[in-house]
Amino acid sequence: MTESWLFLLLFKMAIAAGIVVSCSLIAERSGPLVAALIATLPISLGPVYVFLALDHDAAFIADAALGSMASTVANGCLFLVYVLRAQKHATLASLGPALLVWLVAVFALYWLEPSFWTLLGLTLAVFIGAHLAVRPYLAARSARPAEPPWFAIPLRALCVAALAGTATTASAHVGGVWSGVLAGLPIVMSSLVLILQPRIGGPAAAAVIANSVIALLGFGLAISVVHLAAVPLGSWPALGVGLLICVVWNLGLMALSRRAAP
Repeated sequence: MTESWLFLLLFKMAIAAGIVVSCSLIAERSGPLVAALIATLPISLGPVYVFLALDHDAAFIADAALGSMASTVANGCLFLVYVLRAQKHATLASLGPALLVWLVAVFALYWLEPSFWTLLGLTLAVFIGAHLAVRPYLAARSARPAEPPWFAIPLRALCVAALAGTATTASAHVGGVWSGVLAGLPIVMSSLVLILQPRIGGPAAAAVIANSVIALLGFGLAISVVHLAAVPLGSWPALGVGLLICVVWNLGLMALSRRAAP
């Protein structure tokens, strides 16, 4: 019994890591906008939710989505702090305070226990406000190539595999809301920062994160739909609709950027 459980857990972690590697290989060869649009797709959270849906009922998924909404609002705060600090500070001095803000925001939201509609309003307010604040930093470019080091993809895959394993294992003990919070940990973006900023500089790395702000708003809206739809429709239709919203939102942003380009 123990051996089969461990095999299943390792299999889940390997699947999650494989998805992230595939998407990362595409993102690393793109500009800041394309990299941001790919990175904000649910490439780390999606597999975690699939595994949660295999192990739990629709009500659990609805609760997890509520936790992920809180985590997403905190991610918006993280993005804003990082982009502003990365203009003048080194990697750890930029990312460290941003992660601290994320942690404070998550625990504050958990303590306040806001309703779904309050969280939805916070999602709109935080991401629209953050997007307006980071607009001056969207177009920064590196003066040197952004070819990642050899360990970039394995490091990111390892982090996401650990996230999938932790969230799956902990879900039976921490409940739906905290499972959703864990699933929304900013693993992909943090690893992007740690890899990119030392190589291409703060402003150029911040441009990737700045472009991610409005893209992540689409994810926030998608996960809110998952919360509303999980119980009446079932886990799998709700997750499918959420994924569709993320993809359509990011494709729409890509189309708008091309129309605006000279």
